[in-house]
Amino acid sequence: MALVVFGALGVGLLGGAISERIALARFEQRAMSDASLRQALLSSEIARFRLLPRVLSDDRGVVAAIDSPTPSVRQALNLKLEQLAHEIAAPVIYVIGADAITLGASNWRHPESFVGKSYLFRPYFRDALKSGTGEQFALGNTSRKPGLYLANRSVNNGVVVVKLEFDTIETQWSRAEGVTFVTDRNGVILVSSRPEWRFAATRSLSKSVRLEEEQTSGVRTIGGPPFVTSGMNRILLENGRAYLLATTKPDASGWRVNLALPLKPTVDSAVRSAQFISGLAALIVFGAVALLVERNRQRRVRTQQLEAAVAERTAALRDEMAERTAAEQRAAQLREGLRQANRLATLGQITASVAHETAQPVAAIRNYAANSAIMLERGDGDGVRQNLAAISRLAERIGSVTSHLRGFARKGAGIVGEVPLDEVIEGARLILKEQLAPIDVQIRGRRRKVCVKGERVRLEQVLVNLLQNAAEALDAVAEPRITLEVLADGDCVRLRVSDNGPGIDATIADTLFTPFSTSRTTGLGLGLVIAKDIIEELGGTLSLVESDGGACFEVRMVRVP
Repeated sequence: MALVVFGALGVGLLGGAISERIALARFEQRAMSDASLRQALLSSEIARFRLLPRVLSDDRGVVAAIDSPTPSVRQALNLKLEQLAHEIAAPVIYVIGADAITLGASNWRHPESFVGKSYLFRPYFRDALKSGTGEQFALGNTSRKPGLYLANRSVNNGVVVVKLEFDTIETQWSRAEGVTFVTDRNGVILVSSRPEWRFAATRSLSKSVRLEEEQTSGVRTIGGPPFVTSGMNRILLENGRAYLLATTKPDASGWRVNLALPLKPTVDSAVRSAQFISGLAALIVFGAVALLVERNRQRRVRTQQLEAAVAERTAALRDEMAERTAAEQRAAQLREGLRQANRLATLGQITASVAHETAQPVAAIRNYAANSAIMLERGDGDGVRQNLAAISRLAERIGSVTSHLRGFARKGAGIVGEVPLDEVIEGARLILKEQLAPIDVQIRGRRRKVCVKGERVRLEQVLVNLLQNAAEALDAVAEPRITLEVLADGDCVRLRVSDNGPGIDATIADTLFTPFSTSRTTGLGLGLVIAKDIIEELGGTLSLVESDGGACFEVRMVRVP
């Protein structure tokens, strides 16, 4: 009987060891998956605010406040930033002049207002002036609340800054299982579900690195590790409780999301269950063998019953394993569904852009085809050949536009070189030939032999958007007129596109270059956004300028001598 008991204990221990390895592997996979999901949540929150300083960098109110900071202009900027911060739930948005003095802020009403404060000591301000963008995680100089500062240089050497705080994310993480914290490239904790861990180093730092972290973050002292490391991917927290630590790969800023999940009771309960089941099965089998040896004839029926019980228990285990496998498959399907939804959202934006940018060439091809049918009936073969040649060029242009939009979605670009401006203007007029036919299109200024830095298809894409918008605005005008004025000043070429239509609606003037912002029922609100990004990639700017009547857009490009 003793041999039966010891044998069952040995099988139970072996089964527990095997089960522990399997449970740990699954637990590590689950922890890494949860950490990746939390990193995606953090990245999406940051990405939501990253575009805001760039959009505001050439806002008319921001530019006016930097160029001419009169009290009325600065007050208008305060009100605009206050409303914008309220609408997007940003902690604070502020504009700094080239002299590092804050000209306007969304918190101008508060006692801790940033207006009039100097931020020359902030690295994000100096980086933005030097390279165009800046980023820094630090304690607020006035509020002493930590946050991520995202900065972008304006068109006239000011700096637009938005501060992003992570209170909501930290609260969500604190309600979830385990401990979640974010570390920078030096291992210093910046965001955590346990606020007392913030600005603590998770590993030993050199004196120079520690000093740099303290100066950047604005804290007096970087604290020591809030936990004890115990083996690979293991840490000990309060009362020596063991946690499994899952760490994601660093993002572009060097941030990592760390998730610590308690090993008990998840893994221990699985091991104990496996030990109990294995030991119990072994005990039953060994006991059955012993009983068979001892009472073979008398216990035959009982032995059959024991075997049936073992078979039933084995079937139950198989069912449990099948249910667990099915649950894992459903979880995998849910994760894949989330990834697929993200891909479809991105694909939808690109598809909308392709539809918007190819609408004019397709309409032109349709008109040329209709004219060719009429010319065939008249026997005008030369006219048909000319129309077919134009259709071929437009088809090639559609291919070029769609190819560019695919590259634009990947933040890529074509070959940038020297482009004659008159070819760009003629190409855009070709695409919109039929739509511009009833409109008096006037071209002023010297454009012959004027070359700019860029790529022809993308520059035509910008001009087609501006001409298309102007033509649609002139539908109800008795004597429609569009004026293209070329002004070449030194190393800069300005192309102004103006019309004598009703002008831009004041309700959308401030959000004119915001995605999906439009006053037309048939518009997508993407054309001006795409055109602005194209011009900025080529080193220029696109802006709405004041005019005596109608709307006037100015495209600034780099002149090639």
